[in-house]
Amino acid sequence: MLRLPGFKSQRLSDYAGTSPVFDLRRHLSGEFVSEGMIYGPTGRVVSRFVASMYGEWQGARGSLSEQFSYSSGGQQNRMWSLTEGNNGTIIATAPDIIGEGTGRAEGCAFQMSYRIKLSEDAGGHVLSVVDWMYLMDNGTILNRSQMRKFGVKVAELIATIRPAASEVRQAS
Repeated sequence: MLRLPGFKSQRLSDYAGTSPVFDLRRHLSGEFVSEGMIYGPTGRVVSRFVASMYGEWQGARGSLSEQFSYSSGGQQNRMWSLTEGNNGTIIATAPDIIGEGTGRAEGCAFQMSYRIKLSEDAGGHVLSVVDWMYLMDNGTILNRSQMRKFGVKVAELIATIRPAASEVRQAS
């Protein structure tokens, strides 16, 4: 089957059998630092951020707190509630998420889709988001997300997520 090039052509099955295997309960537990940028519709960087994150799991239920500090001086907090289903699907909720986000891991990759309502100072728009996270051999996670409104890409996020400890742990 012919696929168009680009971000939207990825499938989880493309990462089957790759390693290290991304296990959210293992690789998103503890303290993390995230650093990233958000690109606007013209491809120009419109925002940069550093975030402190903390994830913890009890069985199939987890939480991930995020505290963002933006280069503009703005601050943002988000608390994700995560539930892993019997089939490995992750259900994610947060106060600014409309309904539930759904995600799944395959090999070294994790993909999640959700709808987010931006704060009023960011325009109050509702965007459809697709996150792709890739686990690297040293335990760092690379995150690439696209945000769309009415199917048109309006923003893209690129970020790293790495253990806050001074030494990055091995992923395997």
